[in-house]
Amino acid sequence: MASKKVLGRGLGAFFPEYDEEGEQAKGKKSGEEKEGDGSPYVEPKKRVNIVLHVPVDNIRPNPHQPRKEFNEDRLKELADSIDAHGLIQPITVRYIGEKRFELISGERRLRAAKLAGLEEIPSYIREVNDDDIISYALIENIQREDLNPIEVAMGYQRLVEEAGYTQAEVAERVGKNRSTVTNMLRLLNLPAFIQAGLRDQKISMGHARALLSIDDEDDQEEIYKKIIDKGYSVRKTEKVIRKLNEDQENKSKSTDTSDKESAFLKEISNRLRSTLSTKVNIKSKKNGGEIRIEYYSDEELDRLLDLFESIS
Repeated sequence: MASKKVLGRGLGAFFPEYDEEGEQAKGKKSGEEKEGDGSPYVEPKKRVNIVLHVPVDNIRPNPHQPRKEFNEDRLKELADSIDAHGLIQPITVRYIGEKRFELISGERRLRAAKLAGLEEIPSYIREVNDDDIISYALIENIQREDLNPIEVAMGYQRLVEEAGYTQAEVAERVGKNRSTVTNMLRLLNLPAFIQAGLRDQKISMGHARALLSIDDEDDQEEIYKKIIDKGYSVRKTEKVIRKLNEDQENKSKSTDTSDKESAFLKEISNRLRSTLSTKVNIKSKKNGGEIRIEYYSDEELDRLLDLFESIS
């Protein structure tokens, strides 16, 4: 096979005791005592923000990787591309001591490189401490375009639960609107079988958002099956769900509520749902009524309060 032009330098640029071929230089083995004082040999201070060729066996996986599944066919395609043309984009790692590195982002590229038989892989060295590694690794991976919506939502959730971010801080760090982050997190309220359908691209984000407006899980499953079996478009799905919700509202409305008032309340309810991006139910009573606005986390409640304050 013809030699390929490669990125970066060997470990000799990182560890002076290594020569340009990556072999350990004579007389400078790790842990060897220095002549004269009996003290152990100390590795030189690490360098960062450079691209080096790191042995693939020296890189441990990223425990904070949001991607849970890797398509074997696409992985093989990437491995064939790497075998033919080399790796164009380096992975990102951090140094963790004893000539070992931890992956920050690029697990798919690392797996494909191993599949292609590479012994070393171009790696961008970043300096990230233990306190920041969770948020840095998650954000680095979330910003990739090849994650499915459920993986992104789970990444956002981990930033909230493990890194201690608010939804507003997550939105700022990943460059999204707060409402986008909130809506992505709401996907995790869907039943597992619908999440699996979205992850496997059986339904779209538009379908998933529409299904979130259904309260009953049995009704969600019924509409979900129709989307799969009958090929409902997002618009068709929204229409069917709107009819379902209207029918349920009609059943629960008070018997003394006039048709005119009922139509008016439906319109107001739909407008509030659109404005607040959450479920809203209006129930008429003899002397007044009540509006029920649902929220699914303290962060979403804060978002609603901020929205109300901006309107007032």
